[in-house]
Parts: sequence; structure tokens; C-alpha cells
Amino acid sequence: MPDDACEPTRTTVGRVSAFPCSDDVLPDTETIVSLPEAADILGVPVTSVHQLLRDHQILAIRRNGVVGIPARFFDSEDEIVRMLPGVITVMRDAKYTDEDILGWLYTEDPTLPGRPVDALHGQLAREVVRRAHAEPF
Repeated sequence: MPDDACEPTRTTVGRVSAFPCSDDVLPDTETIVSLPEAADILGVPVTSVHQLLRDHQILAIRRNGVVGIPARFFDSEDEIVRMLPGVITVMRDAKYTDEDILGWLYTEDPTLPGRPVDALHGQLAREVVRRAHAEPF
């Protein structure tokens, strides 16, 4: 399967499932890294990035025919932002779609201040998780 292929995850006997990716709901100015670039950042094979996507530890979008991961999902130490998987899990448990989660993460919130995705990089990360848990469905 090409690195930029994605489709809804499904279980098929004898076949590895594809990884999920979302429609591009992010601002055009948002930097996206390809899956091979994400693998380089994390220091893992691209198949490990596919597994992170299947496990919903990170989210991917398709932009201009290329599957990528928002650059803001990585910290300055080339790791996935610590609280991001928790935010994704909490919101998926509340039946939010991946597009809903991405939209919420990238929407300005003056009470943080800023966007939740940016707050995950600082001291407000736990507050972002708390708010994700409190979001009404």
C-alpha cells in the first residue's frame, strides 16, 4: 500500500487494515508533514506511523492528494505532543469524528487563549484535556 493511501479502517481476515485519514478541515496555512516525514521525525518506520493512525494516537488528513499529519502534533523533541492521544481518545469516546476533533483543536478559544492545539504545547495541556472531556456531544 502506498504511503499516501488511506481509507476507513476495516478488519479483513488475511489483510492488514488501511489507516484512517480525514478530509482537510484545517486552515491552508497549517503545515502538514507527509507520513514518511513523520516517520523521520519520530525515528520510526513509516509502518509504525500507520499503526499510530490505526490506534488513533494521531490524526491524518488528505491535502492535495497527499496524506499528512499536522506539524503541530509534534513537540520540540520530535515526539507526539504528550496530551494529544488523550484528547483524541476522550473525544472519540464521546462520538466525535476525526474531522470534529481536528476542527475543535484548530478553532481559536479566547479563554485559553488561542487554539487548543497550541495550548497542548504548554502549561494549559491538562486544561485542554479537561475541556475535551467536558465538550457536549
